[in-house]
Amino acid sequence: MERENYSNFIRILEHELIPALGCTEPIAIAYAAARARAVLGAMPERIEINCSGNIIKNVKGVTVPNSGGLVGIEAAAILGALCGNADTELEVLGSVTDEDIVRCKELVDSKMCSISLVKDVDNLYIVASLFADGHSASVSVVNRHTLITRIEKDGEVIFTNDVGGSVQRKEDYSCLNVRNILDFADNVNIEDVRHIISPQIELNSAIAKEGMKGTYGAAVGYTLLQVFGDNVRTRACAMAAAGSDARMGGCALPVIINSGSGNQGMTVSLPVIEYAKDLNVSEEKLYRALVLSNLIAIHLKTYIGSLSAFCGAVSAAGAAGAGISYLFGCGYEEIGYTIINTLGNVGGIVCDGAKASCAAKIASAVHAAIVSHYMGSHERVFRAGEGFIKDDLESTIRSMGYIGRVGMKETDEEILNVMIDKAEI
Repeated sequence: MERENYSNFIRILEHELIPALGCTEPIAIAYAAARARAVLGAMPERIEINCSGNIIKNVKGVTVPNSGGLVGIEAAAILGALCGNADTELEVLGSVTDEDIVRCKELVDSKMCSISLVKDVDNLYIVASLFADGHSASVSVVNRHTLITRIEKDGEVIFTNDVGGSVQRKEDYSCLNVRNILDFADNVNIEDVRHIISPQIELNSAIAKEGMKGTYGAAVGYTLLQVFGDNVRTRACAMAAAGSDARMGGCALPVIINSGSGNQGMTVSLPVIEYAKDLNVSEEKLYRALVLSNLIAIHLKTYIGSLSAFCGAVSAAGAAGAGISYLFGCGYEEIGYTIINTLGNVGGIVCDGAKASCAAKIASAVHAAIVSHYMGSHERVFRAGEGFIKDDLESTIRSMGYIGRVGMKETDEEILNVMIDKAEI
């Protein structure tokens, strides 16, 4: 592999695999509000949040971490403005106190925060505006959860991002394809990725174990293990689901995300970790499998975009299935079959926001990926012309991305209409 491509893959992993506390959409709101509070220099008397439908969809039903069980945009914005540390970015709510929670609940009840839907903007779009003593400050976050594109104070623009909301990257994502990713996973010096992969194993395993207590959300992971028994297939699904149970239920433990999503970060890693334990593979083999699964998930998600009506658990599970195939010693063809079979099976799962049922969708997608691995290892694969399956792997990935990015736009709007009771049902 060329040295530049090698370095680029490292940069992509470092850019994408970062820690986050809680669901990334409410955390992005808290982050924007915390940044605006720092610019305002005072606790706001009033907060206005203007955001895209996808942000509303992904915050409406999820518990804000360290909020004492509060749900929704108001709680995220107020807690961020009240006590958020914006310097920690996606861990902005990591230092909330009991007193902060009591005060946040009081301010939520006071209706100090208003919310407006903004149409015809990026799927990930947040403007947090804070007001106090005749002064104002606003922070715009667009396209990525911590990408600030505009800051205003008292109506004067004090910062703009020249890219106008697009993602400014030193990483070149055009080098991503499954063959290149597999080559990198086979040949990367493990010490070059240890600082990236090791935290993912540690943090994501910790929150999954917490979720397995069965006290969060609908306890999907706990239920799976309780009903179907302790075998590797069940554990792979259950641990990924349990991590989501805890995270969607407001657990304050951080996770290492993938493609801007903690649920995707857990889906892409925990099933691979469980299979590595069962197969008793070396640490090196596990690290290479996780490098593969993470990069394939990023590759698939690049075609879809940050937020969509296409459930991100599907692409992440397909990537986890590829990682599992790698652990079994499969090569490029079989790994490609695993991805194609997963997409062809559960590619129709829609995203109707972040909430407890995400754990069940993750479990279903991971189960489909495991089935897809066993199909692929026997050279059984869905064929070109069957739905959106094309005649090669990369064309199928692009086809899926087109459906998620373009084909499901109207679906995305109607899901939101149903969620906010504006649909004529």
